[in-house]
Amino acid sequence: MTIRIQFWSYFKDLTGCTQASEELPFGSTIGDLLQHLHARFPKLIAMQNSTLIAVGVEYQARDYVLKDGDEVSLFPPVQGG
Repeated sequence: MTIRIQFWSYFKDLTGCTQASEELPFGSTIGDLLQHLHARFPKLIAMQNSTLIAVGVEYQARDYVLKDGDEVSLFPPVQGG
């Protein structure tokens, strides 16, 4: 299945792109996707404990089972003051 990934904020700098796609087996989770992305974009590994993940417009946990055509957004925690 094909999953589209959007990178936001300084994740664009860490990956060198604003979007990517990954081919994963059916039944794959967000955790599986992250393993693929960490291999492809090693600079993301440093952010693995604080990465926010949304599928469509809903935040999801790493055990969320992806569906073909899902759009996953990765971004750092929001900071403000």
